[in-house]
Amino acid sequence: MSAGGGVASGPVARRRMTSRELAVWRSLLDTTTLLRRVLSAEMQESALSPADYQVLLALREATGTRLRSSELAAACDWERSRLSHHLNRMERRGLIRRDNCASDSRGAEISLTEHGANMFQRATAPHLRAIKLYFADALTPEQFEALGEILQALHSHLHAEPGLPRVSGGRS
Repeated sequence: MSAGGGVASGPVARRRMTSRELAVWRSLLDTTTLLRRVLSAEMQESALSPADYQVLLALREATGTRLRSSELAAACDWERSRLSHHLNRMERRGLIRRDNCASDSRGAEISLTEHGANMFQRATAPHLRAIKLYFADALTPEQFEALGEILQALHSHLHAEPGLPRVSGGRS
């Protein structure tokens, strides 16, 4: 028997979580929520919301700075209805443009406008400075390395679990 009361059979043994494991989990949730809140507040100075930035980043990284709406929804890990509403607001502000998809009349292609590219560029340096200040500067190089290994282990574990919905990696 393991300390948690279950039968131990390696790193994926089925057992109850310890109070320490639950405390670490809660700390992860609280810390990521606080970090998102702080970064969102910092981003307000750029006139872009974190959601705007996420969409613009996905488009900026796409070939030709354009994606089909379904690909953009997958890249942002959003429901298509949420994306559609958000794109309406971004289009009214001139950040993106929607065009009919040449290969499929039912779909739309979303592209980055010059104004959207400029807004994204102006927001990127302050956003990266905030990430450095509130995230990277809080960790030693050793902690950063350990965190990278931990995140990779979690990512690999989640992608290996059968039956879990496919998750894409979110970006900042």
